[in-house]
Amino acid sequence: MAQIPNLDNSPLNFASLREQSQRELLSILKNIRGSKCMVIDPKLGGSLSLLIQTSLLKENGAELRHLSAEPVQTDCLKVLYLVRPQLNLVKLISSNIQNDISKGVQREYFVYFVPRRTVACEKIFEEEKIHHLLTFGEYPLYVMPLDEDVLSFELDFGYKECLVEGDTSSLWHVAKAIHKMEFSLGVIPNIRAKGKASTKVAEILNSLHAEEPVNTSDTGVPEISNLILLDREVDMVTPMCFQLTYEGLLDEILQINNGAVEVDAAVMGAQQDGKKIKIPLNSSDKLYKEIRDLNFEVVVQVLRQKATSIQQDYAEVKSTSQSVSELKDFVKKLNSLPEIARHVNLAQHLQSFTCKPSFHGRLDIEQTILEAQNYEICFEYIEEMIHKQESLVSVLRLLVLFSITNGGLPKKNFDYLRREILHSYGFEHMFTLYNLEKAGLFKKQEVKSNWPTVTKALQLIVDDTDTANPNDIAYIFSGYAPLSIRIVQHAIRSGWRSVEEIIKLLPGPHLDMKRGGYSNISSSDTVHGGQSNLDRVADGRRSLTLVVFIGGVTFAEIAALRFLSSQVGLGYDFIVAATKIVNGNSLLETMINNGS
Repeated sequence: MAQIPNLDNSPLNFASLREQSQRELLSILKNIRGSKCMVIDPKLGGSLSLLIQTSLLKENGAELRHLSAEPVQTDCLKVLYLVRPQLNLVKLISSNIQNDISKGVQREYFVYFVPRRTVACEKIFEEEKIHHLLTFGEYPLYVMPLDEDVLSFELDFGYKECLVEGDTSSLWHVAKAIHKMEFSLGVIPNIRAKGKASTKVAEILNSLHAEEPVNTSDTGVPEISNLILLDREVDMVTPMCFQLTYEGLLDEILQINNGAVEVDAAVMGAQQDGKKIKIPLNSSDKLYKEIRDLNFEVVVQVLRQKATSIQQDYAEVKSTSQSVSELKDFVKKLNSLPEIARHVNLAQHLQSFTCKPSFHGRLDIEQTILEAQNYEICFEYIEEMIHKQESLVSVLRLLVLFSITNGGLPKKNFDYLRREILHSYGFEHMFTLYNLEKAGLFKKQEVKSNWPTVTKALQLIVDDTDTANPNDIAYIFSGYAPLSIRIVQHAIRSGWRSVEEIIKLLPGPHLDMKRGGYSNISSSDTVHGGQSNLDRVADGRRSLTLVVFIGGVTFAEIAALRFLSSQVGLGYDFIVAATKIVNGNSLLETMINNGS
C-alpha cells in the first residue's frame, strides 16, 4: 500500500479533511456489527490506500477483498460492497450475489456507493430481483488529498463523460466537493471560471449555497480567497506535450498511481528477478519534494552534487579527527543516503529513455508543432509514425497536438490520416476517432487557426529558457509556457480584462462571480491599482487560491503553479484540485479503451 502522505505542512487543514473521511468510513464499519467482508472496487482500493491504513480496517472487523468476476471467498456472513456508482460494477455485485443464492449461501449484503447512490444502479438490482436482499448506503468521499497542496476528486472519466457522452454528473460532484470544503474553510468570496463545464460548476455551487447555506459566523474569515475553475478543454495542448519535470517524466514513463510508482526490483538495484517494488512519491520524502518540480536535466546534476558532497565528507571524516558535533552532522547526511540512492536509481532508469535519439526527435517535432512552423514536416512525421505502427496512443497524442494548433486539418489531410490509422490499427478504432472528433481533438479545418495569435499574446513560446535558474514557467517544457497556467497568471495579477479578446478565442464562456451573485466578466470585472479583483487578504497574509482543473491536471501544471507561488512579490499560494491527475496518454486512453 502506498505511503499515506504527511499533510502537516499543507496551507490548509487537509489532515482534518482526511480524518473526516476516515471517521465516516469507520462509522460505516461500526454500524455493521461483527466481522464482515469488505469488497472494494479495485480503483477505489487505490484511492483508499492514501486515506487509511489497512490495519485500521481490520481492527474494525473487516477482511478486505477486491471486487471481480470471481465469487467472493469468505466465511463472513456479512458482506459490505464499497463501490463507485458504475453499471459494470453493479453487474459484478449482482453476479456475486446470484452465485451465493445458487449455492444456498445466506448472507447479509450491504452496498455503499461512493460518493452517492444513483437510481440507474439500483434499477439493475431490481431487474436482477435481489434488491430486497440489500441494505443501501452512501460513503460521501468527494475529495482526496494526494499531497500537501494537491486534491483529487478521483473522477477517472470526467473529461470523456462531459465532452463525448454529454454526462455532466461529474460537474455536480466537483461543485458538491467544493461546497463541502467550505463548511470547514469558509465561503470562497471570488470565483473565476473559463469553459462550459467550469461555468456550470460555478452555477451549481451557487445553487447549492442557496439550498444549504454555509454559516459564515461559524467559519470566520475564509481560508481560500479565490477559486479559479478551468476546463481541460480550454487547454488540451499542454497535456499532449511530453512533460520534462522529474515528477512529470516519472508519470510519463512509469505511471504514478495513487502517489506511487511500481518498478522492477532490478531498477532499484535489488537482486530479486521479476519482483515489483512500490515507491511512494510525495512530500514526506524531503529530497523528492526538493527535486520533483525541476527540469529533469537539472535533477541529474543535483543528485550528482548531493552524492559527491557525502563522498567528500566521508573522505574528510576518515582523514581528520572530528568533533562529536561534526560527526553528528555527518551522520545526519548519511541518513539521507537511502533517499539519494532511490532517486539516483529512478533517474538512471528515466535516462535510459531520455538519452535515445527517438526521444529527442519527438521533442523537436513537438516544439515545431507548438511554433506552428513547417506544416509539411509535422504531417510527414505523423504519417511515418502510423506506417511504422508505433503505439496508437503516441500517434494520437501528436496528431491531437497537430490538429489543435492548426485549428483542425485540411479535409484532404484529415481524410488521409484517418484512413491510414484505420488501415494500420484496425477498423474498430472508428469509435476512437469518432470520440476524438466529438471532443474536438481531431477535426477538419473550417476556419483559420487562432493558435499563433494566442501564442504571441500570452508569450507561450519563450526562446531563452534557463532550466537551471528559471525566471518563467516555460522551464517546465524547456521553452513552452503552459497555456492553462498563463491564464491563471493573468487571473491573479491583473484580471482577464487585459487579455479578454484572447480569452474569448479559447473554448467556452467565462464568468466572474462575487459570492452573492455572478455576472459576465466583460461587464463586471474591476481592477484597482493594477491588481485584479482577486484581492489579497486584508491583514497582509499571502492570499490562497484554489485552482480547479475540470477534466484533469498534469504534474507539469502543478509544478508551474508551485513555481509561481515561490516567486518573490507574487503574494499568492496555490492549492490544486482536479478531477484526476492525467497526462496525454491517460487522457487519450479513455477515448481508445471505451471506444474499442
